[in-house]
Amino acid sequence: MATLPAGLGMRKRAERTRKTERPERRKAAKLSRLHKPEGMSLEDWQIELRRQFGRDQHFDIVNVGDHPYFSEFEVTNPQNNNSYRVAIRGRQPGDNFCSCPDFATNALGTCKHVEFTLGYLERKRGGRTALRDGFQPAYSEVYLQYGARREVRFRPGSECPVGLARLATDYFGSDGRLQTEAFAKFETFLAEAARFEHDLRCFEDVLAFVAEVRDAERRRERLHEAFPRGSNSAAFNKLLRIPLYEYQRQGALFAARAGRCLIGDEMGLGKTIQAIAAAEIMAKWFGVERVLVVCPTSLKHQWEREISRFAERTVRVIGGMRARREQLFAAESFYKITNYDTIHRDLALIASWSPDLVILDEAQRIKNWQTRAAQSVKKILSPYAVVLTGTPLENRLEELVSIVQFVDRHRLGPTYRLLHDHQIRDEVGRVVGYRNLDRIGKSLEPVLLRRQKDQVLDQLPARLDKNFFVSMTPLQRQHHEENREMVARIVAKWRRYRFLSEADQRRLMIGLQNMRMACDSTYLLDRQTDSGVKADELATLLEEVFEQPDAKVVIFSQWLRMHELLVRRFKERGWDYVLFHGGVPGPQRRGLVDRFREDPRCRAFLATDAGGVGLNLQHASVVVNMDLPWNPAVLEQRIGRVHRLGQRLPVRVVNFVAQGTIEEGMLSLLKFKKSLFAGVLDGGEKEVFLGGSRLSRFMETVEKATKAIPAAVPEERSEASPAAEPVDSEPAAPEAAAQPVGAAATTAPADPWSGLVQSGMALLQQLSAAARAPAPSGNTAAAPGLSLVARDERTGETYLKLPIPKPEVLEQALQAFTALLKNLRRE
Repeated sequence: MATLPAGLGMRKRAERTRKTERPERRKAAKLSRLHKPEGMSLEDWQIELRRQFGRDQHFDIVNVGDHPYFSEFEVTNPQNNNSYRVAIRGRQPGDNFCSCPDFATNALGTCKHVEFTLGYLERKRGGRTALRDGFQPAYSEVYLQYGARREVRFRPGSECPVGLARLATDYFGSDGRLQTEAFAKFETFLAEAARFEHDLRCFEDVLAFVAEVRDAERRRERLHEAFPRGSNSAAFNKLLRIPLYEYQRQGALFAARAGRCLIGDEMGLGKTIQAIAAAEIMAKWFGVERVLVVCPTSLKHQWEREISRFAERTVRVIGGMRARREQLFAAESFYKITNYDTIHRDLALIASWSPDLVILDEAQRIKNWQTRAAQSVKKILSPYAVVLTGTPLENRLEELVSIVQFVDRHRLGPTYRLLHDHQIRDEVGRVVGYRNLDRIGKSLEPVLLRRQKDQVLDQLPARLDKNFFVSMTPLQRQHHEENREMVARIVAKWRRYRFLSEADQRRLMIGLQNMRMACDSTYLLDRQTDSGVKADELATLLEEVFEQPDAKVVIFSQWLRMHELLVRRFKERGWDYVLFHGGVPGPQRRGLVDRFREDPRCRAFLATDAGGVGLNLQHASVVVNMDLPWNPAVLEQRIGRVHRLGQRLPVRVVNFVAQGTIEEGMLSLLKFKKSLFAGVLDGGEKEVFLGGSRLSRFMETVEKATKAIPAAVPEERSEASPAAEPVDSEPAAPEAAAQPVGAAATTAPADPWSGLVQSGMALLQQLSAAARAPAPSGNTAAAPGLSLVARDERTGETYLKLPIPKPEVLEQALQAFTALLKNLRRE
């Protein structure tokens, strides 16, 4: 008689013994996880890695079936309490089954849990022999075979009736694979098979996969009936309270047809409204009744406002303490809006509510599969999902894999195969580039929809990008150079050994961070001095912008301390503003946005990256980036807050860049990352080379950006960035391109001696301190007539080597310069 067990259909043993297995010692040399052995296939290497790792584990194992070897086992990792079902049928890959995610996606037919179980059984008396001989049960099975393609298969048991075997061929074919046309009548096969009173076991994952295939076909049929003219169908007229652009209608239909998809449109193209429209379609034609929106904390109330504006649905924002969140999940509503930070604590509440559709906004939050947020989100079960992100790929292909796994974990195939096919490695295994990126985009076509602004440019305003180069003060350069020298030493160490300790990596990141902060102002480093020109240059720029009565500006900086400096300038000039950052309490954020939007006196919106994610600020027309972020996705996120649908004015983007510093060096790094992004998602270059490993390329960029600069302070220069110049944007006037905004304020200081005297004093102070320091061992005095240029043997850098006079001579010179400076200031 046919049975449909809830699990894998095995009867549990009356007595269960929990055992903690110790790994057996393997004498064979361990395989490297990074380098495939010569002569071994990729699949064999991956299988052996899982075998090697699995048999080293201390898992708990319980036999929950009715056979000592060929049975079902529950395998639990005591470190995280994750448990999986393992079914053993033989010792070869493909014979067995595990319910873990890796088994479902690696196409190897094994995993660490299967290999651990095999090792456990082989150590039991008679286990090795039994596994070698294999197992054919008396019962028959309908099971799901995992591989490059998932396939439903029929396996007859040793006591399978001839009539059942003949019936199976009508549905499964001679090769035992369920035929495409048989999916629609699968339950008919099960009903007919039940007449033979034979133990036929159909596993749960089979039923889920058959339902998935049949649901997809039904969706296509229903959508064709409801929207016979596609995006131009009359059904869209009353779908939402406001009309949609055609490409938005196409996006909503794409999401509904796919069931689970990723909308990766560029910033500002209206992904939110497309998701709401898709939810309406699914509600009216697919019976969706519960929609869970997961977004950053700062966007929860914005989602509430957008849903209320576009649709006639009940909404509840999930927040507060645990008891309050329980009440909100239990209360009736079509939409529930929560944030990534609380998902891991509310998984049980979400599962109890059982959403039909999950919408992930700003889904780059799950790009790192190792984070708690990513792992928790992927435990949310729902038949439908719409993932929204303008930056599904920011730095590495693994990020795209992590996001796509939530949509369809089988779509890109095994990660090891994806990286092997698309990464370019050097002779020692380091990643130096990517190839065939267009093939990834082709694989994602059924689940990924991405449009760029230039495809709907007639509906978007023009955008003009400019890089505005500013000079550094001597004190800024001092901080910048001190950290650059530390970075240079670490770079040289890495070049020698191709290895950096965690301590060195931390020092490297601190040094780079300090260099970037010095480019803005010394205040960011010591919170006392305020040496830097960016804040004043911004004030000059805004004086021009604010000449237009209705003009508003959004100003981004990564650091809150930089905004503190800007606030000082704003207060001096009586300019009204709002300051928006990650530390602003959630309930206050909406009020700040509304004030900037509605108050004509509030002209500026100051934001950090932590506070500015997901905001709609299209009523502004100027975006100012006080500092460059590390990657282009963040830069585009900033600009996308203003340059988006609803914007009716030309958008001006100004990037402040400290000349001759790490900020200039970062431009080439951003260019590489942007080319990688474009190659995969935007039909760009198929090959992207780093000229060395990613770290090597980064180190070379940093080294170039931190080399010594001329002693004279160069004039600022303003230039349009050709790479960022959009189609149909208005060109700058010749005089504007030749003369930077506010250049006179910087290049013509009130005291022409000040810069020279300050530089001289800084040099004398350094020489005086060096003279007082204890002399190093050995004779280091420079002989007369020798070159003053020397090379550091550790770092390979050149530097100026000056003979130091006696300390009293230096003190006299320092006093003379101080007196001169005082006299000049009196005059």
